[in-house]
Formats: sequence, structure tokens, C-alpha cells
Amino acid sequence: MFTTLEIELNGSVATIWMNRPDFHNAFDETLITELTAACMALDDGPAVRVVVLAGRGKSFSAGADLNWMKRAANNGVDENLNDARALAYMLRTLAEMKKPTIARIHGAALGGGMGLTAACDIAIASSTAVFATSEVRFGIIPSAISPYVLRAIGARQASRYFQSAERISAERARDIGLVHEAVAPEQLDAQVQAITAALLQGGPLSQAAAKDLIRTVDRQPLNDGLFEDTARRIAHLRATPEAREGIAAFLDKRQPNWIVE
Repeated sequence: MFTTLEIELNGSVATIWMNRPDFHNAFDETLITELTAACMALDDGPAVRVVVLAGRGKSFSAGADLNWMKRAANNGVDENLNDARALAYMLRTLAEMKKPTIARIHGAALGGGMGLTAACDIAIASSTAVFATSEVRFGIIPSAISPYVLRAIGARQASRYFQSAERISAERARDIGLVHEAVAPEQLDAQVQAITAALLQGGPLSQAAAKDLIRTVDRQPLNDGLFEDTARRIAHLRATPEAREGIAAFLDKRQPNWIVE
């Protein structure tokens, strides 16, 4: 179905491989459209529990394809707006998937590649990975990726890196919150698999609800409305078949029915 992606299914885990290795998985119109479609399809597929985003070749993603950017520079405002909206929609689709997402980062994750990293729920990087919001060096800004990068590293760190376009090492990326772990290259897949195994222990409905909870509660003031909202969320979930099964399984000292051996 796809020309810029490969979808690998391993049980209930789906890996989306960006597959433009000759271009360091930089994205153009096609990759943006296909990645959007892949995320939507996998989110709707009941057999898939966890989605991993990875890149073929030497890099995770070098951001925007320079030829695509050159074409965009020659277009008018309306055409550029359509391209920008498509990119923003792709990132939002990835970020708002109901299922847990993991970014598996190796090599370069620049510009939009850093945005993909931040849009995933969990990010695991090779210690040799390198990141940057390099847009100002091309006379533009990291606009579409900014909601996700700011959520990950905060406004103070973004004030530096959005303007300086400095390269960020994997260790530094971990320290500022962009990635959760930075591991030796030979340990990258094992660490992704370990986190995947942990995710598969959780209930799928509760994981989707947890993601929505974070989006709603983050940076909200502590007030009666927030307390009421959180109370209603847990009350609703306690009454679901998934919660009844999870509690019963714990009391019966057995695995809940969403765990497939």
C-alpha cells in the first residue's frame, strides 16, 4: 500500500518503518500522507496494541526533504498553507493515537524528525542519535512541531534550541526530557522490546484513557472543575468490563484477558 513506509506486524505490536533511507527518511508530501494514513489504520485495528515508529537506513528522520522545501519556497501562501496543514495533521494524528506509541531513534532526528520523537508517547534513543530544531538555519521556524517539542522540553529549553539550532546529543536529549532513555546502539531494540512488553500488560481502554487524561490535566489550574473531571473519569472507568476483569484477575492471581501469551 505504501511507497515510503513499511509496516511490520509482530503479534500485537506494529512497527512503522519510514523507508526513504537514501534521503535519511526526510519527509515530503507522500511520506506525510502515508504516515497519516498508517497511524489512522493502525489505531483502528483491534489486533494492534502498541505502535513503534522507526527509520530505515542511517537516520531516524532528517526532517523535511530539501527538494520539497525548495518547491514550497516557489509556491504561493495558499499552497504552503495546505502543505503546513497536512504536516500539522500528521503530527496530531500520531500524537493523539489511542494506542501507546514508541519512537525508536537512531542517527539523525532533525527538525520534523525531532517533532516525530516528541509526538510519540515514549522515546528511546541510541546513544549515537543526534537531534536539532534546525529550521532557523533555513530561514523558517519549527512551527508544526512546536506543540510537541514544547510539551517535551518546556519553553525555557525551546528558547535556546529553537533559535540556536544547536545539535543535541542523545544524553542531553534525555536530560531535557526529549527522550526517556539513551542506550548503547546494540541495546536499542532490546530496550524498545522491554518497554513494549510492559505496555502490553496494561488494559487498552485504560491506556487510551490515561493518554486523554494527560492531555486534559496537564498545566491546568487546581480547581473544582478539574477535581470533578478527574472524579468522573475514574468513576466511569471503574464501571467498565475492562476494569472489572483487571480487578478480578488480580484477586484470582491470574493474567487479565487482554494479555496474550
